[in-house]
Amino acid sequence: MTAHATPLSRVAAELLRLPPSCGPVRLVAVDGHAGSGKSTFADRLADALGGAPVLRLDDIASHDALFGWTDRLRRQVVVPLSRGETARYETYDWHARRFGPQIRTLPPAPVVLVEGVGAGRRALRPYLAWLLWMELPRDEAWGRGRQRDGEVQSGFWDGWEPAERRHFAEDPSRPFAQSLVRQWREGYEVLRGPNETPAHTQSVTQGEGPEAVS
Repeated sequence: MTAHATPLSRVAAELLRLPPSCGPVRLVAVDGHAGSGKSTFADRLADALGGAPVLRLDDIASHDALFGWTDRLRRQVVVPLSRGETARYETYDWHARRFGPQIRTLPPAPVVLVEGVGAGRRALRPYLAWLLWMELPRDEAWGRGRQRDGEVQSGFWDGWEPAERRHFAEDPSRPFAQSLVRQWREGYEVLRGPNETPAHTQSVTQGEGPEAVS
C-alpha cells in the first residue's frame, strides 16, 4: 500500500455507520466518467464491506437509453429496496441489443453499491447515503476506456462521448459528491468531496480513511 492509499476497510466502516437512505438500505453511488475505474473500485469496496451487492448501471442502460433509465431503476430497484424487499431487475444484453431473459436480484443489504456513469444523478440523490466520484479527467478516462474496449467498440465510443458530455452538462454529479476517489498503483486515496458534510469530515476524507419513496 502506498503512502497515499486509504484503507478501504476504514471507508467501509464509515459507510456502515451512516443512517439508511432507502428503507433499511444505505444506497452508495460510485460515479465518474466512462473508463475511470468505477467497476474495479466498486468491487474492492464491496469486498471490504463483506460482500455488499453491486448494481451495475450497464445492466440497466441500453443502446436506446444510455441515460434514460431512471424510471425503470426506480420501479425495479429503488421502490422494492425502500420497502425492505429484494429487488428484481431485467438486464440488458449489449450484444443482442435487448433486455432479458436474465433477471438479477438485489437484496436489501445494509449497504448496496450503485456503480456507473450517472449513479449520482439528480433523480437518485434523494435515495443515496453517500456519493463517491472517481477523480480522473474525462479525456484520460475515455482514453482508458477506448483502449480497454478495442477497435471493435470504437463506434460505440463515438456515440457515447457526446452523450456523456451532454448528460454531465445538464445533470452533473461531481459537485454533489461527498468523497473523491483517486487511484494509485497500489490502492485508492479517498478525499473530501465538494459536498462533504462536517459530521463525516474527519473519518472518511482525510486520507484516514433522503427522502422517502412515495
